[in-house]
Amino acid sequence: MNLRSPAFAILFAVSLIASAGNMALQSVLPAIGREFELADTLVAAAFAISALMWTVASPFWARLSDRLGRKRVIQIGLSGFVASMAGFGLAATSGLEHWLGPVFAFTLMAAARTVYGVFGSAAPIASQAYVADRTTPQQRTQAMSLLASAQGLGTVIGPTIAPFLVLPLVGLAGPMYAFAALGAVVLIVVMTRLPSGEVVRIPSPSGQRDTAKGLWKDPRVRDYLLYGLFITGAQAVNISVLGFHIIDELAVTGMNGRQAQPFIGLAMFGGAVATLLAQWGLIPMLKLQPRALMRWGAALALLGNLMSIASPGYYGVVVGYAIVSMGVGFARPGFTAGSSLAVRSDEQGAVAGLMMSLAGLSFLGPPVIGVALYELSEPAPFIANALLLAGATALCFWSPRLRAGPADLPGRDEAPSPETPPASQPGPEGNR
Repeated sequence: MNLRSPAFAILFAVSLIASAGNMALQSVLPAIGREFELADTLVAAAFAISALMWTVASPFWARLSDRLGRKRVIQIGLSGFVASMAGFGLAATSGLEHWLGPVFAFTLMAAARTVYGVFGSAAPIASQAYVADRTTPQQRTQAMSLLASAQGLGTVIGPTIAPFLVLPLVGLAGPMYAFAALGAVVLIVVMTRLPSGEVVRIPSPSGQRDTAKGLWKDPRVRDYLLYGLFITGAQAVNISVLGFHIIDELAVTGMNGRQAQPFIGLAMFGGAVATLLAQWGLIPMLKLQPRALMRWGAALALLGNLMSIASPGYYGVVVGYAIVSMGVGFARPGFTAGSSLAVRSDEQGAVAGLMMSLAGLSFLGPPVIGVALYELSEPAPFIANALLLAGATALCFWSPRLRAGPADLPGRDEAPSPETPPASQPGPEGNR
């Protein structure tokens, strides 16, 4: 697959809009919770059900993308994203304008996020599998890194423009309406422009397409999953605590939640720039492979959390979060590409589903625990993160599979040749 092709650009846009919308929501959610006068832990806990639905639904979407086709599942995921963001915005407006009570409005917001939990994992899973279908093992790390960088770019765009979308008529719900509209535009582009018949389905040796069952405990990918859980769990804590932390740091200067919103956006912008520096600059320049990416990623994320403990205050928060984000920028393409290279071509949808399940698991318990620890003591969530990331760093050297890196498989090539006919049956890309 040519990484400069229109098809890859569309997949890039799919990941970009989902990431930007979610980070915009993350940037305004603490301020909404404070205006509703809800406990910080309740705000985090109310969205755990969304993460649970994401985790449960991810393997289903992975299997469905193998049978129904990547493009169709991407369309389903984007439709869920649009419905969720629009519903969240309407519920938030109802509470902020006092059309509904804050508790009932927040319940509707949580319900809207549940819609995203059910459908939201479909698009990134199918996008990752779409790329895996069309790249050689030698191309896989670069392709996965570039696709992951769309998420990094989204974390720049989302929180950066969110403060400008907090407008008089729509208030803090403005970013949700804007990203629902942008998601609808991307959905139309996917429906009309994304190719859907370039790859012929490759049956598994057993003749069964459902290879996801039991893959999570397969020794080929088990340690990649454990490492990814440590990394994404720590990142979820950092993201969930960040807004509340900045609001509290700036409260001593007399700022309220809305006034602190640009500073939250600036902190998230700094973290996102650090992620893009890793994924767009350092990884291609140094030609880092999964083993090195995972080691550097865990170590940098650990350093960032240690800095957050040692240097409290707004600027310490920003710098520490940026270093954590750079570490995750290394780590995520490392364990994603590593796990993809560790399995057969017919298992790409299954492993993509497992990797995407990590996103749900990481936002299931860690944010609630992290915010609860933050309410007990400011440095507590960063100490807990440091322990998680020390475990991830140790795993890189302790696990024989992670220490060796993914096996070299020069004979495997999932990319179609120029003579490959279009798919004529439901397979990786469905019917034409």
